[in-house]
Amino acid sequence: MRTLLLYLLLCGQLADPAVVEDFNHEERCKQSMYMGTPPRGYVSRNLKKICQRLEDKPRFVTLYDPHKRMPVYCAYTFKRSGGEKSAEEPWMYEPQLASVQGSSNMEPFPLSPTMHMYFMDTQATLEDFADMAQYERGHLNPDQHQADQVDKAATYTLTNVVPLFREFNKGPWAQHVDRVRQRLNNYCHGNAYVVTGTTTTGNMIRRDNVDRVGIPDYVWTAYCCTDFDQNAPYLERYRFPAFGAYALNDRINNAVVEAPLKSLEKFLKGRMNVDKNFQIFYKDCIYEEM
Repeated sequence: MRTLLLYLLLCGQLADPAVVEDFNHEERCKQSMYMGTPPRGYVSRNLKKICQRLEDKPRFVTLYDPHKRMPVYCAYTFKRSGGEKSAEEPWMYEPQLASVQGSSNMEPFPLSPTMHMYFMDTQATLEDFADMAQYERGHLNPDQHQADQVDKAATYTLTNVVPLFREFNKGPWAQHVDRVRQRLNNYCHGNAYVVTGTTTTGNMIRRDNVDRVGIPDYVWTAYCCTDFDQNAPYLERYRFPAFGAYALNDRINNAVVEAPLKSLEKFLKGRMNVDKNFQIFYKDCIYEEM
């Protein structure tokens, strides 16, 4: 344990901390968000803003709830890919959540579970997901939406996953993730920005009689692409420049509902701790010529 603490301290002295006060003021975060602007309207002051870094490069951003040990949303830039999934990537954690002197790069979990005690107060650990017969670790930033191998590897951090029912994660949600991948591959000519988030009702995964990880009630997602194929088939074209979707995290009643951006925001306002100005994308992803 002493060796681990010394290692984390040294890493913290060498790297810029990436738990930030404001996404808007951090240039390294902005590339993951449309117009460099995060979703607005979240009320809670206890959420952590993380620039998720691997190998000293920003990969995506996460608004994180350290009390429920789960992401509220992840925002990332979509990369065209064939939909391949990584199979051998190690699961990682965020040293910066455990200590202000922790490394700003995500790190593989230490082999010894006893070392997880150092950061288990602020984030989920592998043990929290070890005995979940009905749930899987569901990515908010899925590796199928990334092309570079390091970008794919960066999605395997527990600050990017939530417990999803196995039937939902492998069924309707996986199908929607791939449907969006194909749509953006085929019809988005420029950058595509994606925000994927959760709503909760207080249900938690418990370990040793202690609440550990929040279980989403709903999962939602939206993308923004202002440079798209104007000649795409109508059933695809009308879903640009922005469109969204939501689904109940359930074994059975889990169909994914696609919806216009404003309809999605209206649905979420009654289910999240947000104010009347809640907005997923800057100016609703309506591109304006300068």
